[in-house]
Amino acid sequence: MSGLPAGPFVVTLACSAAALLVMMAVTFAVALKAGKHSVVDTAWGVGIAVVATVALVSSLGYGQPARRYILLAAAVIWGLRLAVYIGARNRGKPEDPRYRDLLSKAKGDKNLYALRTVYLLQALILWVACLPVQAGMLERAPAGPLTVVGAVLFGGGFVFESVGDWQLARFKADPAHRGMIMDRGLWRYTRHPNYFGDFCMWWGLFLISVGSWVEVVTIVGPLLMTFLLTRGSGKALTERRMADRPQYAAYVARTSGFFPLPPKR
Repeated sequence: MSGLPAGPFVVTLACSAAALLVMMAVTFAVALKAGKHSVVDTAWGVGIAVVATVALVSSLGYGQPARRYILLAAAVIWGLRLAVYIGARNRGKPEDPRYRDLLSKAKGDKNLYALRTVYLLQALILWVACLPVQAGMLERAPAGPLTVVGAVLFGGGFVFESVGDWQLARFKADPAHRGMIMDRGLWRYTRHPNYFGDFCMWWGLFLISVGSWVEVVTIVGPLLMTFLLTRGSGKALTERRMADRPQYAAYVARTSGFFPLPPKR
């Protein structure tokens, strides 16, 4: 038997949405106390773990244990690693220029503007992005080849993102590299190893979750994240901010913009 039980799936969707709203409300309160909205970046990773955990608990008695616990482990390990990394990276730093620029456009109360355009929007994006995880928790089909392919893709993406983040952190920690462009390690083959790793993990979670045709509709999750990573707040925004740095044009000319490829001569 395969497919999703409609009623329990609706309950899981509702529980995940409620959990994300509560999490973002807490994050908003923390941000007001800290005086900066960049703390929401840390909450993004926490949100991935929260959705998977709430989806598992709210769907007890449904789905296939192997798929359910693979999804839980993948989402929680990834989400917490990401949250710890971003939290440590942002600790002690002033407001992120992205949020400073966004809030400069606010008419009226800037905090309420941030609540609408940052916190609630990110909660919605997370909920949609995690649709495959929520559906996979209730999928009745046994884990199969797609589950294995998805797990391998997810694992590769996790390693790629983690190594890329570690290499960049080490590079920036050396004062001798101030003002230089990171073009070593994985960054020699793609300008955005972290976003490429993200891309692999979102698609990996989708493949792990799929057990029937009805779940194909949840492809909207990885499609949304692919758009954001390549055209939205990921690669495109980062490159606009980096464009005026010395040597960046030369780095762009020789290095793949997303998928890892040998550097051009």
